[in-house]
Amino acid sequence: MATRHSPLPSRHAEAHRAGRVGWLRAAVLGANDGIVSVAGVVVGVAASGVPAQAVLAAGFAATVAGAMSMAAGEYVSVQSQADTEAADLAVERRELHEDPQSELDELTAIYHHRGLEPALARQVAVALTAHDALGAHARDELGITDILRARPLQAALASAAAFCGGAALPMLTALLAPTAHVATATTLATLAGLLLTGAWAAQMGGASPWRGALRVTFWGAAAMAAARVIGALFDVVV
Repeated sequence: MATRHSPLPSRHAEAHRAGRVGWLRAAVLGANDGIVSVAGVVVGVAASGVPAQAVLAAGFAATVAGAMSMAAGEYVSVQSQADTEAADLAVERRELHEDPQSELDELTAIYHHRGLEPALARQVAVALTAHDALGAHARDELGITDILRARPLQAALASAAAFCGGAALPMLTALLAPTAHVATATTLATLAGLLLTGAWAAQMGGASPWRGALRVTFWGAAAMAAARVIGALFDVVV
């Protein structure tokens, strides 16, 4: 009597981070830009000697403009990627309809170059073409997958929200710190915020939190130093 074998159960659950790439990249960029750019405005304006109200007004304006700019920039850039992907898929769809044999040969060659024997490569190409020809070409010829597909709206929202979250740190510092120490307090708070966001981003991406924190903080400190020097050059009361 033949024994039926059921599929082997999965022995462990793997936690991959590739699915986070779309929104994580946009969020990290937005948060860091929100902290650094708004803090740079606050520090630069405060160093010029203007009243506290002017510092807050400048920071608020920078937050609104920056968030809108980040959202628009992310949407346009990622939409360009999405348009390119759609155009490439349209080409593949047409070629599959007009010349399916050449497309099958192309897929076979791809699998052969990846290490399969010619006969096995052909067998795999035939099976995947029968299952989902466009999906096979999108994945193996064009490198387009569902996980890494461009999502413009997701990127725009993540970037804008993260920018506002990052900008809140220098804004709150400027609001609560003594007027005479706004620049110094904002600089210190910004560096602390960059350490945290850098560590968080690296952790989410599976890298070393310390390395990510130091990398982000170094460039943030350079930007803050430049803003303070420029602000000090205009030591006037407006």
